[in-house]
Amino acid sequence: MTTNPISADGDPRRMLAEVRALSRRVRVDQRMTWAALLVLGATTLLAIPFDWFGMRVDCHADGSCEFARNGMLYFWPAAMLLAYAVIAVCYVRAARARGVGARVLPYAITGAVTAVVFPAAWLAVFLYFRSHPYPDGPLPYWYLVLDRLVMPWGMIGVALLVLVWLERNLALLAFTAGYLALVLLILPMNDGFASPHFSLRAGMALPQVLIGLVLLLGAAGFARAGRRQ
Repeated sequence: MTTNPISADGDPRRMLAEVRALSRRVRVDQRMTWAALLVLGATTLLAIPFDWFGMRVDCHADGSCEFARNGMLYFWPAAMLLAYAVIAVCYVRAARARGVGARVLPYAITGAVTAVVFPAAWLAVFLYFRSHPYPDGPLPYWYLVLDRLVMPWGMIGVALLVLVWLERNLALLAFTAGYLALVLLILPMNDGFASPHFSLRAGMALPQVLIGLVLLLGAAGFARAGRRQ
C-alpha cells in the first residue's frame, strides 16, 4: 500500500471524508480473514482422527453406552494455541508486506484464553457429576447450548466476534452469526448412536466435518472477496 499527498483545498469536510476513506482502506488492507478461517477449518478437520481413535467407549448388555472423548481433550488445547499463533504470524507478515499495522493481538489473546476455557469446563463438569448423580431424564436445553458454547467449535465462534470488532467487517459478522447458529442451535454436536462403536464415533465426527467444511468455504469466500478488493 502506498500513500500520496491529499489535497483537500482547505475544505475541512472534504479533508475529514478523505481521512475516513483512507482509514477504511487501511482497515481493509489489514484484513486476513481468509487465513484465520483456513487455519481454524484445517484444525477442526485435523481434530477428527484424535477424537475418533482417542474416544473411550464402554457399552453395556442393555445396549446403553458410556463414552469419554479423551482424544479431543488432549488435542484441542495445544492445537488452539498453535492455530492462533499461526494466525497472528500470518496477519503480521501480511501487514509488513503491505506497509500497514496489524491489530491481531487481541484476537490471538482471546483465542489463547479459549484454549483454557474448554479443558476447564470439561474438568468442572467431570468433578460435578463425580459427586452428583447423572440425571435420568433429558438435560435442559440451555445446558446443551452452554455445553456446545464451551466446546472448541463454540469457542472459535466467540473468538471470531473479536476479529469482527478488530476488522470492522460486516461480512465476517454475518458469517460468524450463521456459524454460531449452526454450532449452538442446529448441529447435534454431542449426540451419537447407542451402538455399535462405529456409529457412536461417526455421530461425533460428522458435525465436526461439516463445521470444518463451513470454515474452509468461508475462507475461500473471503479470499475471493479480498482479491476483488
